[in-house]
Amino acid sequence: MKTNKIIHITLALIAAGAMTSCDDYLNKEPLSKVTPENYFTQESHLEAYANRMYTDILPSSGNWSYGTYGGDLDTDNMVSLNYNDIYIPGKWRTPMSDGDNWKFTNINTANYFLETVLPKYEANEIQGTPASIKHYIGEVYFMRGLEYFKRLQQYGDFPIIKECLPDNLEVLSENSRRYPCNEVARFIMDDMDKAIAYMSDVNMATTRINADVARLIRSRVALYEGTFLKNFKGTPFVPGAQGWPGADKDYNKDFKYPAGDIDAEINWFLTEACKSAQEVADRAVLIQNTGVVPQTEGSTIPALEAENPWLAMFGTLDLSGYGEVLLWRQYDRGLGITHNIVVYAQQGDRSCGTTRGLVDAFPCKDGLPIYASPLYKGDTELSLVRQNRDPRLYVLLKEPGQKNILVQDGVGDHGVPVEPVPAILDSNVENNYSTGYSLRKGNYYGSSMAGNGNNYTACPVYRSVEALLNYIEASYELKGSLDAKATEYWKRIRARHTGMETDFMKTVNATDISKEAKGDWGAYTAGAMLTDPIKYNIRRERRCELIAEDFRHMDLQRWRSYDQLITTRYHIEGFHIWNTPMQQWYNQEELAATISPASRSEYMRPFEAKMSDAFEGLSWSMAHYLRPIPIYQMMLTSPDGQSVANSPLYQNPYWPSEPNMPATK
Repeated sequence: MKTNKIIHITLALIAAGAMTSCDDYLNKEPLSKVTPENYFTQESHLEAYANRMYTDILPSSGNWSYGTYGGDLDTDNMVSLNYNDIYIPGKWRTPMSDGDNWKFTNINTANYFLETVLPKYEANEIQGTPASIKHYIGEVYFMRGLEYFKRLQQYGDFPIIKECLPDNLEVLSENSRRYPCNEVARFIMDDMDKAIAYMSDVNMATTRINADVARLIRSRVALYEGTFLKNFKGTPFVPGAQGWPGADKDYNKDFKYPAGDIDAEINWFLTEACKSAQEVADRAVLIQNTGVVPQTEGSTIPALEAENPWLAMFGTLDLSGYGEVLLWRQYDRGLGITHNIVVYAQQGDRSCGTTRGLVDAFPCKDGLPIYASPLYKGDTELSLVRQNRDPRLYVLLKEPGQKNILVQDGVGDHGVPVEPVPAILDSNVENNYSTGYSLRKGNYYGSSMAGNGNNYTACPVYRSVEALLNYIEASYELKGSLDAKATEYWKRIRARHTGMETDFMKTVNATDISKEAKGDWGAYTAGAMLTDPIKYNIRRERRCELIAEDFRHMDLQRWRSYDQLITTRYHIEGFHIWNTPMQQWYNQEELAATISPASRSEYMRPFEAKMSDAFEGLSWSMAHYLRPIPIYQMMLTSPDGQSVANSPLYQNPYWPSEPNMPATK
């Protein structure tokens, strides 16, 4: 069954009806008004309920974005036409409410299911195949854990709600208390453990969550929390540290780390990350990147995809034969479940421009960084940028003249058959190349996908290669050296890219971190430039392998890699435009009037064409590592409904407890 089909059955309608009313405390639906006696009695009921949660919780792609491939926006990897206020101190302010971010709807949807279904399951009151019934229960545990992981990244400490609560102010207020972030992470991992115990490994299609997906996310959560605690140790962001705002609440007076102390807690998380990652990595199938960009017109889609299966993995109709993909989402034009990735991948990725920093991070195919390799040809032309480079960059970075459509298998009115000169002067966000650099990730070579809003290629959600990367990093952070498994995994990643040097130590030994730091925020932790080239290259490999898949901000956050922006503003740059042959692609008067001037840099600076808050570069505030707690929620959970100070909630570090105020640090 397609994961994202909308299931219109009585159960789903009743569940939806139960979720229209929310209290102002935890956005808790009064599910007690639902009478479930006649529901959750059949396997199909459980499946339908889980299907609804797929749509609400899992990553997906829509019609007016670059979809999942625009996930690195607003980082040093990818930027749009407009800068994010998060990088302008004073612009981001404490909100009265925080919309969908501080929202418990999906959590309560999961809690209602588990609270209702588990007793029926234990009493053997659900009709259907036992393995399938268990699997759907496991899926809901997974969904709840995944939803909590979103909140952990956004807010750190967070309320843990495991059941549907009565409409009682005292009960709601008590359950609004925030749990320390390490306890939230442990709770998520426990949900993943339950998901693994209930779910099948192999007998469900990859359009459904399976046990390996839960293992992968468990490793992701453990790596996140372990490195977050390690890199923020001693700051107010870490429970028990001086200045931690949770210490002001009586319910935290007896706080201690379950592992004993913070160092033991860090090691526990990193150990668990290694364990879960290895369970997936040892069985992982890595799809081969042949280093080929298909360009043969008149071929067939299967033949073109066979030319480079790795590239096809990001823009094919059916991912069931791609063993690397642990979970994927299926789209269907007939059902109106579509996206627009292909149309945008044939233009400027809907203004999701790839930065100079990311492009320069890819080594040459001999494994040497660009400043150390005799193979590097410079960046005065896009064809030169790609030449002799890491096959990942060679395949994904577009240049004018390349063919985007090779097979006439349908009619569309928005296709771009041949890649044009980057449209850096186009003010239309749908067409603009915001940095001059753009990716072909997500392209499909058939004309059938050229219709605007009618794309239905599959979307990879989770790939097993992440498990290899998670193990490499967690193991190194834990042990301070590369063990045999980490070495094996790193070589496997390199080897799946045909023509790439597999001896990653050549990259490590030639690395000058001071040069890398000019375009890589991940070269820093806590404002200090890294001194360990192995650690840096572990981060580099992750950056290059997971390009544009919504990992970058999470990684920079847990590495504490934004600090240096507090004292040194950063200038986002794109391609080398001024004083190069590429300058002649454009009308010179229009060029001079539209983009950043050569006096600032020969490289295009998307935010510096005119005066703005970002004209002098991007900056940072420490508070911005976490979102501020909404003031409205603090007031409502207070005994008198007004006093923020008496709320069981507390504000995040350096954020005021007053509305519309900027961070203090």
